[in-house]
Parts: sequence; structure tokens; C-alpha cells
Amino acid sequence: MTWRKFSGEVIQSPIMEEVEKAIEREALLGNKLKVCIGTDSQVKGSITDFATVIVFLREKRGAFMFIHQERTSQKMSIKERMLSEVQKSIDIAYKLCDLLDLYDVDLEVHADINTNPMFKSNAALHEAMGYILSMGFVFKAKPEAFASSYCANKIVQ
Repeated sequence: MTWRKFSGEVIQSPIMEEVEKAIEREALLGNKLKVCIGTDSQVKGSITDFATVIVFLREKRGAFMFIHQERTSQKMSIKERMLSEVQKSIDIAYKLCDLLDLYDVDLEVHADINTNPMFKSNAALHEAMGYILSMGFVFKAKPEAFASSYCANKIVQ
């Protein structure tokens, strides 16, 4: 699984190592971190692009993120695609949660799902929320889900 920084620089070491280095570096600088993980997707013809981001929020000091992208030609309904986004975010959150707990870093999983029933993505809201909460993670949906709705969205646009 290839990850990169927002600058485009490819992360050479395993993502767990890179996250730990980032946490340690930020702690030495006196920054309190919170990590938000989110995924967004965009359908372009027969291809669906996914972007998953790990956003590191520095309390009152900005943020930085790591990005993973993948594509599929698998046909999906809107609900399947939303739940696939959630699955990708949970996979990363699950891999990182013990490390984040060790360093006392708060974690949120963001779903690019609208809480307004007028939007198609709302069809997956209850399943996504149940899935994320049942895994023990803090859940955020639109409009609070900036990791997926803004950060990952910029990558797949």
C-alpha cells in the first residue's frame, strides 16, 4: 500500500513507522495532536477513484496529512461505495489505534455521508455510523467530517 505526503513525496517506510515518527516529531515540538481518518471517492466513467487520508491536526497549529489512492472498475451502488469508503477508513484506523493509544492521540473516523436525508449518500448513514461506533471509534459525518469531505475530496477531484 503506497502512501504519500500532500507535497507528492512518496513515503518509503511502512505507514505505521511513518505515523509513529510524525507523532514523536510533533511531541518534541510541543504539539498536541488529533488524528482524523477519512476516505472519499469519485466515479469517472467506469472507474472509481478512492483517496484515504490520515490527517494530523496540531492543536492551534495547522495540520498535515498522508494520502493513499486506489482505483477500481467494480460497479457499485451509492450505498456500496459509501460503505466501501468507510471500510477503507476503518482498516487504517484499526491498524493505527494501538499506536495512537500508546501516545495518547485522539482518533476520529470521518464518513463522507450526509446527515440530510435529501442526499443520496444518506442511505448509508445508519450502517456506517453503526460500523464505526461498534469498532470503538469516534464517528463524524457531514458537515463535521472534514477529513473525508474536504481533505480526501481534494485528492479525488
